[in-house]
Amino acid sequence: MTPLVVVILVGVPLAWLVGFAAYAYVDAPKYGMDPRKWALIAFFVPLFGFFAYIFERGERDYDSETDPYAGGSDGRTGGFAVHESRQGEERLGPAGTEADDGDDDEWNDPDGVDL
Repeated sequence: MTPLVVVILVGVPLAWLVGFAAYAYVDAPKYGMDPRKWALIAFFVPLFGFFAYIFERGERDYDSETDPYAGGSDGRTGGFAVHESRQGEERLGPAGTEADDGDDDEWNDPDGVDL
């Protein structure tokens, strides 16, 4: 094999792995994570290890106050909320038909919510 082919087939992917590991090592302390652990994972588990670090890093700064789907004191339970513009509309039954106005439409309500 020519040296150019070796550089392309071995050197470029190795450079990417080193780059991913270096980024994880430098960035991890900002989020209170172990830099050595995440650098090793990013290096030895190609591509998936780096994405695992990125997704794990994103989960570290979750704030339930800014999450629109978190259950809160505004009447939402289990991530279910009806937009103000949709209040009072007819609910749909099976196959898009209108649901009966009686109490037998409980199938349409999420657990813990009585509409």
